Amino acid sequence: MTRPTHTVRRGATLGPGLAVLCALLALVAFLSVTLGSRDIGLAEVLRALSSLDNDGSITSTVTLELRVPRTLLGILVGAALGVAGAILQGVTRNPLADAGIMGINAGAAVFVVFAITVLGLRGVDVYIWFAFAGAILATVLVYMIASLGREGATPIKLALAGAAVTAGLTSVTTGIVMTNVNALNELRFWQVGSLAGRYTPILTGVAPFLIVGLLASLGFGRALNGLALGEDVARGLGQRVTRTRAAAFGVVALLAGAATAACGPIVFVGLVVPHLARFICGPDYRWILPYSMLLAPIVLLLADVLGRVVAAPDELQVGVVLGVLGAPAFIGIVRYGRLSEA
Repeated sequence: MTRPTHTVRRGATLGPGLAVLCALLALVAFLSVTLGSRDIGLAEVLRALSSLDNDGSITSTVTLELRVPRTLLGILVGAALGVAGAILQGVTRNPLADAGIMGINAGAAVFVVFAITVLGLRGVDVYIWFAFAGAILATVLVYMIASLGREGATPIKLALAGAAVTAGLTSVTTGIVMTNVNALNELRFWQVGSLAGRYTPILTGVAPFLIVGLLASLGFGRALNGLALGEDVARGLGQRVTRTRAAAFGVVALLAGAATAACGPIVFVGLVVPHLARFICGPDYRWILPYSMLLAPIVLLLADVLGRVVAAPDELQVGVVLGVLGAPAFIGIVRYGRLSEA
């Protein structure tokens, strides 16, 4: 049985598009390593990259121990947030869904506050695992609440459960930090959303989770296409809807949980990027997922480079830059009708 002509034609167009995005991502990654708040010549950066050996100089230290891990983490975190947002929008059939709808940010924040106030821990590299655990547990809680009742975890119940859990956990966090100055200062640093100060130990700590999650996510394209047609149609096609949703939420928890734990809650990437991917390649999630996986780190790294260059010798955190640029971009998507059904 041959494929429909329009499917073959679309594949012939979108396949090279992925290659173009790969090249663009490589270019943006190069800019991320060579540009920054510290003025270092291109020749010096290239010399440090070619040797891959930190000789103790400022150039080698900044390039190999700061910028390279930061760039690699930006690629992984951006891809994770973009794919997680695309899967969530497909599973919930909600075009406004992102990681926040599952309580990931709120769950991570609660556990960070617990690590600070109860255990007395300090530093991103220390409480990253508490943030990861909080994000995972909050996601499980949302799905369990939404699964109550005869219908199971329907899109509407998932959205309502996520909103309720987020509101509850946010209230707990706010109540604690308002009475604890140390918790407020530490949480504020984490909540801004940043790639700065995330060194090699953090990269190596979360990379296995992100890579496994990204590889697993590529297998959900056909299932998400079925869910987009409605639950009854998906079941008629032989799909086990409940199992599909549970597996998808597990992958999203892994991706968004690890990304949020490492860099804090980075806004708009998981919300806007899937719509850009959908605008380029249409409603087929077999293409939306890989396109989101490449578009999101491009957006994230560009915002990070912009924050470093514009405010040099200081820098704006990437969460701030994305908040400033993402809000009007999203309004533009809504205004011009690009906010399509997930």
